[in-house]
Amino acid sequence: MLKGIILAGGKGRRLGPTTLAVNKQLLMLYDKPIIFYPLSIMLKLKIKDILIIINSDQKTNFKKILGNGSHLGIKITYKVQKKPNGIPQAFTLGEKFIKNNKVCLILGDNFFYNLKLDLKKILKKNYNTILLKKVKNPEQYGIVKIVKNKIEKIIEKPKKKLTDIAIMGIYFFDENVSKYAKTLKPSRRKETEIVDLIKIYLKRRILNYQFIKKSIWSDVGTIADYNKISNFIKLKEKATKIKIACLEEISFKNKWITKKQIKKNVNFYGDCEYSNYLKKLV
Repeated sequence: MLKGIILAGGKGRRLGPTTLAVNKQLLMLYDKPIIFYPLSIMLKLKIKDILIIINSDQKTNFKKILGNGSHLGIKITYKVQKKPNGIPQAFTLGEKFIKNNKVCLILGDNFFYNLKLDLKKILKKNYNTILLKKVKNPEQYGIVKIVKNKIEKIIEKPKKKLTDIAIMGIYFFDENVSKYAKTLKPSRRKETEIVDLIKIYLKRRILNYQFIKKSIWSDVGTIADYNKISNFIKLKEKATKIKIACLEEISFKNKWITKKQIKKNVNFYGDCEYSNYLKKLV
């Protein structure tokens, strides 16, 4: 069984001062909360059992919007992150949730558009897969150097340009990931690093990768990123007449919910642009 984790904790200080009161992933990115975007990827991958890792003071706010997921035909549970300690912490906090299952982790502030994954290929291999994409600013990411189709080196935010191939904010690991994550020691940044976890799988020769070329990918880390992505969503939705990250539409296509449930969700959201789009579906 494939389970999903969305890491939606952290302080989000670069998007302050609003994030002093509201979790970053609950801010509106154009016409819907940021959390809708990584969650939509989970639904497109047909992952129905999802854990969202959140800050201790935001559980009520998340539940007001997403509840237990039943309105989308899925199951959502929450785990409180008392103190951020790096991306691998998602796997230690989610150990009981993962159990003996494979897991997909998506960073809660990451935006993906036109992300096409060969999930069957991922599942067919050892499952442990990272997604790679060429970027203009590799110093801001975990990057990999590939020689003769094999990963030769992995570095977190290199000071000197080694390569322009970055690791995207979505990861696939097997049932041993929590065990490996617990062995990690904090880096100079005083937190555990996802690249160190990935290196464990690389050393064991059970790490795979997929290049993603046409997809648009960005984290919503700064005001500039936030405004750029919001404008992109606005223009793209206006041009295509299709709403990006409409959770109900994806669930309906997956045959997880009915038109009756969509109508209930319209009443829940109230009179807004998102509801108006849902009305068109029914």
